[in-house]
Parts: sequence; structure tokens; C-alpha cells
Amino acid sequence: ADAGLDNTSRTALNEDFEALRDQITIIVANSEFNGTNIINAGTDAVVAITNPNASQTITISHQNLTLGGGNVLVTATQTITTQTLAAAALTDVDNSLTNVSAALTKLGAGAKALESQRVFADIISDTIEIGIGNLVDANMAKESANLQALQVKQQLGIQALSIANQAPQSILSIFGG
Repeated sequence: ADAGLDNTSRTALNEDFEALRDQITIIVANSEFNGTNIINAGTDAVVAITNPNASQTITISHQNLTLGGGNVLVTATQTITTQTLAAAALTDVDNSLTNVSAALTKLGAGAKALESQRVFADIISDTIEIGIGNLVDANMAKESANLQALQVKQQLGIQALSIANQAPQSILSIFGG
């Protein structure tokens, strides 16, 4: 908002301002993920279900970061071609920085809640997997012990048959037969 700027300098600064202003629109438009853009106007909140019966959720409200929206006060047609317009734009930029910072804080809190829920779900999944593994291992150990017991019984049975088959031979040898 310098009164001492000549028209060439003011035009160059305005072109830079407009380029930066237009980048906001591009960034907001390209901030879509999986069909959802929570920084665009009119977007629904993101709702994540946090329990099996869907009675508890984490909700992240959208934050309108479009030009002229509730948070970014700079408009899509705003320029700084005069000292008065530049002063107004400076005020809008300062207020927008405060508003966008608050909006990003809300988005960050929501992201942190989702991350905590993801970590919790991973821990539950790992615990269930370990528990199932322990059950399978315990059953395998039990079945292995049962198999060894059956093998020992089989070997004892074979030895008993061998001894029983040798007994008549021993009796006959005693009587000289």
C-alpha cells in the first residue's frame, strides 16, 4: 500500500498478487481425495465409523478455503491496482491468515483423531491375529502330543505281539520240542 509506487511497479505487483490469488483456487480444487474435498465450499463433513454397530463416529467438518469463502477473505476478482485496493487486500490477507490457521487447526485435530483410531484398530487387529495364532499353535501342540502317544502305543503293541509270538517257541524249547 505504498503511495510512492509507479504504475509499472504497481502493475507488476498486481500480476504477482493475482497469480498467487489464483493458486488458492487451483490448490482448493486439486485437494480432492477419493471423491471428497473437505476444504471446498459446500462439502459434507467426513464421518468415520469407529465401532462395529456404527453408534460412534469421528466427524471432521469441512473448512471452506475457497476465495471469498468464510475463511479466505480475498475474493476471486480482488486486485491491488490502487493504494486503496492494496490496503484493503492487505487487511483481507492478514485476516485470512488468522482464519486459515484456525481452519487448519480444526482439520489437524480431526486428522489426529482419525490417526489415533487407525492405530487403535491396528493394535486390535494385531492382537486378534496373535490370539488366533496362539490358539492354532496350542491345538497343533496338543495334536502333536496325541500323535506321539498313539505312536508309542503302536510300538508297544508291536513289541507285545513279538513277545507273545516268542513265548510258544520258548515253551517248546524247554520241553525239547
